[in-house]
Amino acid sequence: MSNSMTLRLTVGLAITIILLGLAARRLLFLYKLVRTGQPAVNRTGDRGERIKSQATEVLGQKKLLAWTIPGIAHVFAFWGFLVLSLTIVEAFGALFNSEFAVPVIGRWKAVGFLEDLFSVLVVVGIVMFAVIRLRKNPAKLGRESRFFGSHTGAAWLVLVMIFNVIWTLLLYRGAQYNVSIDKGTRNFPFMDGGAFASQTVAHWLHPLGLTSNEWLESIGLWLNIGVILGFLLFVLHSKHLHIGAAPLNILFSRRPDALGPLLPMYAGTAEVNFEDPQDDALFGRSKIEDFTWKGNLDLLACTECGRCQSQCPAWNTGKPLSPKLMIMDLRDNLFAKAPYILAGENADLSAMSQKVQDEVARPLVGERSSDPHQSTDGYDAQGHRSHEGPVIDFDALWSCTSCGACVQQCPVDIEHIDHFMDMRRNQVMIESNFPAELGGLFKNLETKGNPWGMNQSGRTSWITEVEFPIRVFGMDGEDKIPADVEYLFWVGCAGAYDDRAKKTTKAVAELLYTAGINFMVLGDGETCTGDPARRAGNEFLYQMQAQQNVEVLNEVGARRIVVTCPHCLNTIGREYPQLGGNYEVVHHTVLLNQLVSENRLTLLTPEDETVTYHDPCYLGRHNKIYMPPRELLTQVPGINLVEMDRNKEKSFCCGAGGGRMWMEEKIGSRVNLNRGDEALATGASKIAVACPFCSVMLNDAVTVRAQESGNDATAEVVDVATLLLDRLARD
Repeated sequence: MSNSMTLRLTVGLAITIILLGLAARRLLFLYKLVRTGQPAVNRTGDRGERIKSQATEVLGQKKLLAWTIPGIAHVFAFWGFLVLSLTIVEAFGALFNSEFAVPVIGRWKAVGFLEDLFSVLVVVGIVMFAVIRLRKNPAKLGRESRFFGSHTGAAWLVLVMIFNVIWTLLLYRGAQYNVSIDKGTRNFPFMDGGAFASQTVAHWLHPLGLTSNEWLESIGLWLNIGVILGFLLFVLHSKHLHIGAAPLNILFSRRPDALGPLLPMYAGTAEVNFEDPQDDALFGRSKIEDFTWKGNLDLLACTECGRCQSQCPAWNTGKPLSPKLMIMDLRDNLFAKAPYILAGENADLSAMSQKVQDEVARPLVGERSSDPHQSTDGYDAQGHRSHEGPVIDFDALWSCTSCGACVQQCPVDIEHIDHFMDMRRNQVMIESNFPAELGGLFKNLETKGNPWGMNQSGRTSWITEVEFPIRVFGMDGEDKIPADVEYLFWVGCAGAYDDRAKKTTKAVAELLYTAGINFMVLGDGETCTGDPARRAGNEFLYQMQAQQNVEVLNEVGARRIVVTCPHCLNTIGREYPQLGGNYEVVHHTVLLNQLVSENRLTLLTPEDETVTYHDPCYLGRHNKIYMPPRELLTQVPGINLVEMDRNKEKSFCCGAGGGRMWMEEKIGSRVNLNRGDEALATGASKIAVACPFCSVMLNDAVTVRAQESGNDATAEVVDVATLLLDRLARD
């Protein structure tokens, strides 16, 4: 081996050993920290779905490409580094053998072309990222920037590091090409062509002469290896840890998605027995150590891209809740407490630094104290967060509507809602610390079986207002639902008690009756599904309500259930299986769409009118039902359907979910007004809804705007079923 090769190898190995050693140490620390989390149940099943998620979300970048320009830039960077991993093999191989090439494919023209092509595309991606960050600069846009609160300095450093990887690579390869030409060797693997960018750089460097190019080859090689390993070390200490954590987070995420049902509460790997709780039962999350290992992985995987923040209805209406910032706060708390957490049972807190002691003393949730240098939500104008007081602000936690926009938008499958609801569970069941209005909700559910505290006998009052027979279970002495009954019609609390929702109930009943569908209702055998209690953190009350309903539904032999409320749809269809209740549950818009398609309902053609449709969060994002309501509306004669700017997956919440229906909205502007303004801006004469909560919230928004303008309401809020009934040809 020549002296130059010996020097190249010695310096290269020294750089590699030092930086890889430091990286390995950091990796071990991160692995141990993640594994300190509580057990996470059902994270390895559904292997087919998990393989599919790696193919579509990781390799295919599906979620990232939902935002076209940033998505394309990320594809260039991601696939660039996959392809350029071959150049890393080539670089380390060249330390030992100057004519090294990757076995089999190492000298193919196509490989050289792809390596250089993606070197160029990575640079293009860097420029695109830079432009995006300049345009979305939080220093200029404040809260309107999705990067508000993100580590923007680290992001710029990463772009510089990526650029350093590319230019050192091309420097090394260009010089290597010149040395190969001048000495008649095959040091450069692609002497037969293909590596166009490397050859261009070689053309620029060739006038320097052979000796200079030999030195540039070695220096470029050392720089490239050093930059790559230095980049790796930096990534492991920064928010760009997501580069390695994100694929794992997606692999172990809830399949098929993390929306719909909430997870049960666990004692180890067993569900909590509320009648006789296990000793290790966790009633929500009271500290960062209570999070599962998957929860810890969520925190490490956050890219700080702010997509969740940009879509959050609370953040967009001036509330202190940002899903991104809450995840970042939890991650900061995890890292700050790491010495204490990793010490386990042998932890001697008094021997640790004051910073660790202060972090351990911080409550997970609480009221953030006023600070003249901080805004009321705990963030200054640039989004810098206070690390004093509680980790999570009380008002931020209770601003969540559980709409699912954060989870749906997250490109790395972070399960924000699970974490927020778990913290609420602890606040309600252990700390008894929750918004005062929820006290009335909990009392009404417990004593009356509905959120409004109405008498149970009132559940059937709507039946007296229709002119056709309604079969009520038990009226004829049945102990099982008769075989000729196609559907059990679950009316729901709103459908039985709220005047606007009762119109929908009667409309659906008449449409089913006209279509010849045999259905039956439970009457006063119904009680609340428990959804409001569960989303408001009262898991114990939810269990009481849900178990009672499951027992009733199983006893009567319920098989197919039709509902008008998406929250009932989600709870009965997606959450009751956790308690042994397995039923086929269908939303009324889906069933009515089917009936119209089968010509079982005849429709008239009145005057034309323009209608816009609002996607309920628990029908759309949580249960992926977007098209049936739209198909139904487009089948109705005379209706011209126009879309709001934010629709389907990007629909904006009405503000009622997550228990917010029963809480005062005291901070920022009102969510329902934000959505109502968007609906009114379409110019539609009717705003079609498919959820009783949405009906209340949007009707209130339209009424407020009409009062403010001094005019009559310019649009009417109606359920899809009511629209359909207005055009029904009755025999």
